[in-house]
Order: sequence, then C-alpha cells, then structure tokens
Amino acid sequence: MGDSRNEAQARAEAKFEKQQKAAEAGAEATAEHKAQAQAVDAKTARLRSLRLDKEAADKEAKAKAKPAESSGKTKSAATNKR
Repeated sequence: MGDSRNEAQARAEAKFEKQQKAAEAGAEATAEHKAQAQAVDAKTARLRSLRLDKEAADKEAKAKAKPAESSGKTKSAATNKR
C-alpha cells in the first residue's frame, strides 16, 4: 500500500513539473511574440514616416513645377488664339 502512495505522489510531482515547464514555455513564447510585434510596429511607424515625408516632398516639388508648366501653357494657348 505504501508503494501505490509513493507512485501516486511521484506521478503527481511529474505532472506538476510538466505543467510548470509548459507554463514557462508559454510565458517565454508570449514574451517573444510581444517583442516581435513591437519590432514590427516600430518598423511600420518608421516606414510610414518615410512614406509621408516622401509624399510631402513629391507634392511640394509638383506644386513648384506646376506654375512653370502652366505659365508656359498659358502663353502658348494665348499665342494660338491670336
């Protein structure tokens, strides 16, 4: 009868240790996942900033180039009407 009690206790301890290892692995995986998500968020924010800066520069360059083009078109259109 003592053997069955010792066996039961050994099984319970083994089960507990297995659960502890699984919980530790789960916590480690969660921390790793969060770190990866933060890295992706940081990279996304950096790329968004670069894209918005580029779009603003392109828009500004287009606005500066447009008056020169439109004044040239206006003169040729006026010349064509005469």
